[in-house]
Amino acid sequence: MDLVRLRALREFADRGTVHAAARALNRTPSAVSQQLRALQAEVGIPLTERTGRRLRLTDAGWALVRHADEVLSSAERVEAELDSYRSRPKGAVRVAMFPTGAELLLAGLMRRLTPVAGLRLECRDIDMQPNEVPALLADYDIVVTHRDEQMPPFDDARAEVVHLLREPLDVALPAGHRLAKRRKVPLTDLAEESWIGVDVGFPVDDVLRSLAVRTGVRPTVVQRINDFHVTERLVAAGLGVALLPRYTLGPHSGRRWVRRPLAGIRAARHVEAVLRAGASARPSVAEVLAALRAEATAIG
Repeated sequence: MDLVRLRALREFADRGTVHAAARALNRTPSAVSQQLRALQAEVGIPLTERTGRRLRLTDAGWALVRHADEVLSSAERVEAELDSYRSRPKGAVRVAMFPTGAELLLAGLMRRLTPVAGLRLECRDIDMQPNEVPALLADYDIVVTHRDEQMPPFDDARAEVVHLLREPLDVALPAGHRLAKRRKVPLTDLAEESWIGVDVGFPVDDVLRSLAVRTGVRPTVVQRINDFHVTERLVAAGLGVALLPRYTLGPHSGRRWVRRPLAGIRAARHVEAVLRAGASARPSVAEVLAALRAEATAIG
């Protein structure tokens, strides 16, 4: 049943006349009368009757008033609950992150959100390529993704993109490698190396393709591993060289391998938060997004 009509019925029951109900509802008497007639047509039984010049409720009308009190009270509680979501962060926010993005950002994000009462973060790590982001937005409020520096920014009219940080890619070399003592390593000096790469289509792989363009030599990729911790161990064992993100892994352990910046090429991945257009208007989503930006700023 129409809530506007039920409110008109309740006001009429409480105030006794159509004119009084109209004043309470800030409507004209004719508008209130029309609402009462429409409600009566909707339920299919008489709700009011004439006694002389006055209009009064029938027994069915009074029965409906009692139920209208319950319905309108529930509607008011729902509206109050929704107002609380509109005015302050509350409820669940679903976030998808690529795995090393989660390693880089998730712990700090959770710490920043711990003091926010009523907000619940639900995060999943998903090994995603940039072209998979739009589909993920169907299930997640925020998708934290990454792209190669040479790749154009994510572009979708239905989405909002927030840049979080630029993370340089360094070359990881076994400790005894011929280039390990260099302060920086030109990409062209690595043309003949065996590489530990990542799956085709992921940002780090794009830099290896740049190597082919600059040197005319196609890199020899001996393994494609998306877990950078596994890659660290392979490099340390002298089984190849690799490109690794600077902030995610932090300082390497021991002297088993060394990290060196690349020379002569800008090599990095951009970490971005992607949301459906308008999603950041929700206070809870805006709170999580602000915490993500603060954490990324602290890192980069």
